[in-house]
Amino acid sequence: MRTVRVAGAEFDVRDEGEGDTVLLVAGGGASGRVWDLHQVPALRAAGFRVLTFDRRPLPHARAVPDPHTVAVELLHVLAELDLLRCRAVGVSSGAEVVQELMLARPGLVTGAVLMATRGRGDLSGRAMADAERELAAAGVRLPPRYAAWQRAVLNLSPATWRREDELLDWLDLFEAAERAGTAPVPVPADGEPADRLAALGRVAVPVLVLGFEHDLIVPPWLCREVAAALPSARYAEIADCGHYGYLERPAEVNGALLEFLTGAP
Repeated sequence: MRTVRVAGAEFDVRDEGEGDTVLLVAGGGASGRVWDLHQVPALRAAGFRVLTFDRRPLPHARAVPDPHTVAVELLHVLAELDLLRCRAVGVSSGAEVVQELMLARPGLVTGAVLMATRGRGDLSGRAMADAERELAAAGVRLPPRYAAWQRAVLNLSPATWRREDELLDWLDLFEAAERAGTAPVPVPADGEPADRLAALGRVAVPVLVLGFEHDLIVPPWLCREVAAALPSARYAEIADCGHYGYLERPAEVNGALLEFLTGAP
């Protein structure tokens, strides 16, 4: 692991395997190790070098940065690593970071997979973010077990809820995160996504946009908008999964991921 410091944060970068490089960008609040269970082994087995990272904000920096800020920081990190070209995979706000990388430095990302992504804010997302901020401002902390249940409702598919042994594992994981204080924090009011759909028309590289059928956080129609805005994109949807589709349906997601990445330049 290598630590790279930039203006607002320190990045702990893990560099695994050999071959063409794939950068994995997790969603907001998630550790880069979220990829280790399913995606990193599959990519390494397919002959790729894989970069994952954890971002630690410096004391003077905001805890929840916007995707553009993270992308600018990542450009400095990748320059420090002498990385001139890579493929990139992002999920949720991590996919928005990948969008910003492609816009800020054409030629750096030669192909991208954007999972659970959006190119603009929507009423449902704003209402959820406003409610979370209001709850936090009121000083209310939900009991861990209730918070875990709520997180499962928002992020998992009804198909996963039917598999009770699997659901129990998720609930235990979410409750442990709540008790450890590592659960996601609300996005600041000025951190809501801008409309980037028009700008995405400048992205020339091939892109695969993956939507998750039962995603309540980033509904599939927002993903389809991104695919329509990108000149060289195609859209695919993974059935029976929610916002954590890459963890709920790893075989299906990895299949789509590897099919695309092995064909991308």
